[in-house]
Formats: sequence, C-alpha cells, structure tokens
Amino acid sequence: MSFEYLESGRALIPLAGARHIEHGPSRALAAGVFRINTAVAGYKRLVNCIGAPRDTVDLRHNLLKTRLQVRELVKETSAELDRVRQTYKYNEVNDSKKIADAKLTKDYESVLKDFERAQLLAAEKEKAFPHPIANNTRQPSNRASELEISSLNPMQASLVRESNRRVMHMENEIVLNEAIIDEREQGIREIQKEIGEVNEIFRDLAQLVSAQGALIGDISSNIESSHAATGEGANQLAKASKTQRSTSSMTCLMLVIVGIILLIVVVVVVS
Repeated sequence: MSFEYLESGRALIPLAGARHIEHGPSRALAAGVFRINTAVAGYKRLVNCIGAPRDTVDLRHNLLKTRLQVRELVKETSAELDRVRQTYKYNEVNDSKKIADAKLTKDYESVLKDFERAQLLAAEKEKAFPHPIANNTRQPSNRASELEISSLNPMQASLVRESNRRVMHMENEIVLNEAIIDEREQGIREIQKEIGEVNEIFRDLAQLVSAQGALIGDISSNIESSHAATGEGANQLAKASKTQRSTSSMTCLMLVIVGIILLIVVVVVVS
C-alpha cells in the first residue's frame, strides 16, 4: 500500500503531491486510511487466535470491540472520501492532485478488501470454534423423580438414575446447540450488514474514480471485481447459515429420539 506519506499517525506527504494533500479532505482521508489499516492489522491478529490456546471469552470480546472500531473508522473516512469527491464535482482539479488522490483511493480500496477478507475468515472460524456459552439447563419432563427412584430396588434405581443422567445430558446439549446456532446466525447477520456497508463505500470509490478520469482507470476495474467478490461472500455466508441450522436441527431430533428409547427401555426393565 502507498503509505509512504504516513508515519506514526501523522501525514508525511510526497513532494509531488504535498500542496494537494497537506490541507483539506485529502489529508483527512489519508489519515483515516492509515488508522483503518492499523486497526485491521490488529483485527487480523485476533482472528488468527480463534481456535488457538489463547482463544478466550476476553479475546472474543476484543474481537467484537475491534470490529466495531474499524466500522466507526470506515464511516468517518467515508465522509472524508465524500468531501474529496465533491471537490471533483464542483472544482477543476489538476493532474497532480488527481494522481495524489488516486493513490489514496487505491489505498482505501485495498484496506477495505483486507478487512472484508478478515471478516469472512472470522465468520468461518467462529462457526468452526463456537464462542464459549454457559450451559444452562431446563427442568425435564421425562425423567423419574428421586421419590419414584427411592421405591425401586438398588439395581432398578441405578438403571433409572443412569437414564436420567443421559436424558439430562441430551437436553443440555439441545439447549447449548440452540444457543450456538442463534449466536452464529447473529454474527453472520452482522457481517452481512457490514459487507453491505462496504458495498456502499465501493460505489463511492467508483464515483471518485470516474471523476478522476483516465489517470486511474485501472482502479475502476479492481473496484468492480471487489464489489462482485463482496456479493459472492455474502451469498456464501447465507448458504452456510441455512446449512448450519438444518444440520443442528436434525442432531437435536436424533438426541430426543434416543432419549425416548432409553426411557422406554428403563420402564420395561423396571416393570
């Protein structure tokens, strides 16, 4: 990326474009791109820890916090991008400024694509390594009570307690699976929403590229391909969500059937 004009959060401008980026929207855009790039680098480091020994509840919270931070930076930088675009709409812009702004546009496009890839990877890894969830239980309706068990002989009581334990375990698994599904789908919905926001930014970039003209025509084709890849990524996330719910629903059904069979066997033995 063309960050030779940025260092330690302060804009250092190449001589060729200094008078154009030193003040105004272009300078603010350059600073915003630098901050986003730094935040995305931190986000990618957190994503790489998902599923690793350092994967903890705190890490998942930091992952969410960093993602929200990047989103806020993107909104601010997009506002500056719009201001840059307005200068092309209402003012004559010389070739030197067009070249300088073209570099900024390309850098912004690149960091957004990097963030998009990191989000898609995070969604895939969070599906493979679910967030730790408290194992909440609910009172079952198909387990024998201790009062009923106390009236049985020791062998029968042992069998019934073992059946109760298995049924309780299966019920807890169902609750846990439902919670995991809800969390994953919520995460996928959030990422899909963010991808939609990135799409809007790509459209703004395309308008700026059009205003800048032939000097940066090659960037336009890159933005169009990025826009298509973004849509494909959103479709893949939607398909993954549907597949996950179908598979988990079948698993829950099988667990309930097994629990009923175990209970019938115990009743037969007891009788």
